[in-house]
Amino acid sequence: MLSALDRRHTVAPPGYSRWLIPPAALAIHLCIGQVYATSVYKNSLIAHFDTSQTAIGVIFSIAIVMLGLSAAVAGTWVEANGPRKAMFVSACFWAAGFLVGAVGIATGQLWLLYLGYGLLGGIGLGIGYISPVSTLIKWFPDRPGLATGLAIMGFGGGAMVASPLSRQLLSLYDAGYDPADAGSTASGAALVWLFVTLGVGYFLVMMFGVVNVRVPGPGWRPAGFDPARVAAKPLVTTANVSASNALRTRSFWLLWVVLFCNVTAGIGILEQASPMIQDFFRDGGVSSVSVAAAGGFVGLLSLFNMAGRFAWSSTSDVIGRKPIYLVYLGVGMVLYALLALVGHAATALFVLLACVILSFYGGGFATVPAYLRDLFGTYQVGAIHGRLLTAWSAAGVAGPLIVNGFLDAQGEPGTLTAAAYRPALFTMVAVLAVGFVANLLIRPVPQRYHEPARTVDPDTTDLDGADPGATRTETVERSGTR
Repeated sequence: MLSALDRRHTVAPPGYSRWLIPPAALAIHLCIGQVYATSVYKNSLIAHFDTSQTAIGVIFSIAIVMLGLSAAVAGTWVEANGPRKAMFVSACFWAAGFLVGAVGIATGQLWLLYLGYGLLGGIGLGIGYISPVSTLIKWFPDRPGLATGLAIMGFGGGAMVASPLSRQLLSLYDAGYDPADAGSTASGAALVWLFVTLGVGYFLVMMFGVVNVRVPGPGWRPAGFDPARVAAKPLVTTANVSASNALRTRSFWLLWVVLFCNVTAGIGILEQASPMIQDFFRDGGVSSVSVAAAGGFVGLLSLFNMAGRFAWSSTSDVIGRKPIYLVYLGVGMVLYALLALVGHAATALFVLLACVILSFYGGGFATVPAYLRDLFGTYQVGAIHGRLLTAWSAAGVAGPLIVNGFLDAQGEPGTLTAAAYRPALFTMVAVLAVGFVANLLIRPVPQRYHEPARTVDPDTTDLDGADPGATRTETVERSGTR
């Protein structure tokens, strides 16, 4: 049974529709995107363990850090073993994270929640996040931005499914829990059954992706696709760079800075979204924005986060990856400045600015795999993507620290106003400016880092991602490597 997970058993038969691949990838990303919905039961966990917000918030931080680290460490393994085996391993770790976390809740052992949802779940996050990427890019060499956007938008939208689902499950398992009351907390037993249900349910959904994912056959190309037209675009190479060589290039580290800056700015707002909109419209200690309205605002941000992943990454297929990041970072600077200066003038203006900012945040995630494909080719793009995601881990720590550090200096929660956020928002403008400059400095990868012509053909699948010492002789002209 396990041999069915091998790459050689996932090669698509002739005539297989490539449009069946995005749903398989989406099944993975919709499940692991649940990590953005942890705030739904955060207060319940605090009450159950009788601990602080920081102690429970660490769980999310561990998961995000492990996402980046596991993606970086396992990236080459994912490329070598193919998407089906990687998705299966991701599902096992993700489900195990919930089940071990459930044991921790049942026994009152917080460290088991750290180990389960944080460590094991974070490994599942990292492997699951990158596992469909290189496969999608190989199926859609003509529209890589659209392809990765289709899948990665699921990660942004995962919270939109998980948030109401978790609330309804908690109310089902605990009659005293009111999903409409932000202050209501669920019992420990309800939390245990929630984690068990999510673990089993997500595993089954992710198996849909495992069963249906395929890799293209040797030499496959979309009808009417001409690689020469792609090669004519700026910054797009037909050569290939290994993951180890990519780390030696200036372009990789400049793109790392670009992603770090874009994520740092966006995640700072995302982490503080609900109290932020209430504070911006607080007068005399009372906010004109209710708790329910603030919750609706968070849901709207999730919608724009998800939509931006598809819309902006698809746009990058038309205008190019470098120009779209100039939009994310350059226009983002203007929007952050406007949010700081006039965001308090009207609720509608605040919501509009924040939603566009979060669409850029999501778009940055979805566009970066296609940017990597342009710069480094398809050979080990999944492994390179995994290493780049360490920027997300770093930003997941830096963004909230910057915002919370400034807010702690301004006063107590519940007493802050729009003015308290200005230092943090202007700092984010400076962060985006650094990323803007880094993006301008990105250049094509020098030829000395390219793989030799006899290295694995990026258009085949039986050896793709294997050891660089593997060879195939018929690749020179068809692969474009020189």
